[in-house]
Amino acid sequence: MLRNFDMNLFIVLHALMEERSVTRTGERLGKTQSAISNALKRLREQFDDPLFVRTPGGLIPTPRAEELGRAAEEIMLTTQRSLSRAADLDPATSTAQFAIGAPDRLSLPVFLPFLGALARLAPGISIDLRTSDRDHAIRLIESQEIDLALGWFDQLPPRIMSSPAFSEELVCLCRPDHPIKDRRKPFDIDALLSFPHLVVSSGGDRKAAFDTMLARIGRERIARISLGNFTLVPSLLRQSDLIGVFTRRTASYFADHFALATHPLPFDIEPMSHQLIWHRRLDTDKVHRWVRGQLLRHCQP
Repeated sequence: MLRNFDMNLFIVLHALMEERSVTRTGERLGKTQSAISNALKRLREQFDDPLFVRTPGGLIPTPRAEELGRAAEEIMLTTQRSLSRAADLDPATSTAQFAIGAPDRLSLPVFLPFLGALARLAPGISIDLRTSDRDHAIRLIESQEIDLALGWFDQLPPRIMSSPAFSEELVCLCRPDHPIKDRRKPFDIDALLSFPHLVVSSGGDRKAAFDTMLARIGRERIARISLGNFTLVPSLLRQSDLIGVFTRRTASYFADHFALATHPLPFDIEPMSHQLIWHRRLDTDKVHRWVRGQLLRHCQP
């Protein structure tokens, strides 16, 4: 029944309950008396009830009309509240909850300042930050386990929306006295790939974006150690010949804070273009759009 019901008839019913007059209802809704009479006829047919009885003092609702009128009133109030919330979005008073997925390497350069700003601008918004990357992040969005994901994505399904976040070059990270600095040997791609590598892989597959880029040119590296996060990275690099290849901001942070060194890659490779992604069903949600804007603002170097 509901599938074939014209919900606009509830608007007419609600007005008739308050005005008790076809003429005044038409004036209130900006419709002709004939249009209101036709709507009332359709309502009577739909519910098999006269709904209103004409008297010298106006229309008197039947018990069935009283029942439907309460339902129409609730529908109108719910709609009005929803429209009011959408129009008067105030981040400072919002209590929305968001789950955001991102690789661990973005925690310090992006999410530390983002979460600090959010605490000032929207203290009631809760954030659940989850470690995820690439296909794993896409699966979490599709299953509605997270609302947003930030990272490097090779391909996106059509139902996933995206916005460019930032592009950043990859660099090498290692100890300052690493053999990579031996000037007697040329530092080229063969030299880089001859050393054992430390890989941080959120998905647990011993692969990172750099491995995808190497595969495109028919090369691969030796992933001696694979970690799920960056906690052990500084200690492992300082005490070994391991090399890590990370985005510049992440590598620079560890170089500055843990006495490590960065080096440019010895060959041309495309920068890592990061995207912010979300499901199409959330695209027009006002709070979601506001949080997206804040996160994108803090992605910039």
